[in-house]
Amino acid sequence: MAVTKAQVRKLALALEGASEVVHVDRPAFRTVRKIFATLPPKEEHVNLMFDPATQDFFCEQAPGVIAPIPGGWGRMGMAYCDLKRADEALVHSALKAAHALALPKPKAARKKAVKRKG
Repeated sequence: MAVTKAQVRKLALALEGASEVVHVDRPAFRTVRKIFATLPPKEEHVNLMFDPATQDFFCEQAPGVIAPIPGGWGRMGMAYCDLKRADEALVHSALKAAHALALPKPKAARKKAVKRKG
């Protein structure tokens, strides 16, 4: 049932355009646009960069396994997944969701956002 950090790394790097970088003191996985997950060095969990709606969904689907990060980061949608209690399918699904949120926005969506501001 438990998932290792090596498995998380393999799953994250298999996502389209994902790369590994160092962020502060930890491995981080990112798209060209932004980071979607980090692996804290001393904890057996993965931090996931969700939006609030995605965070709510995963916390409801996996209570006690995925939870908001305490404080302001959690209020913005960031969550952690306890790797000791998670299975690979859940971690893979959560990584895919975080990755999708971190992908570059399509050009059409960017143009609409610029027109609304103007």
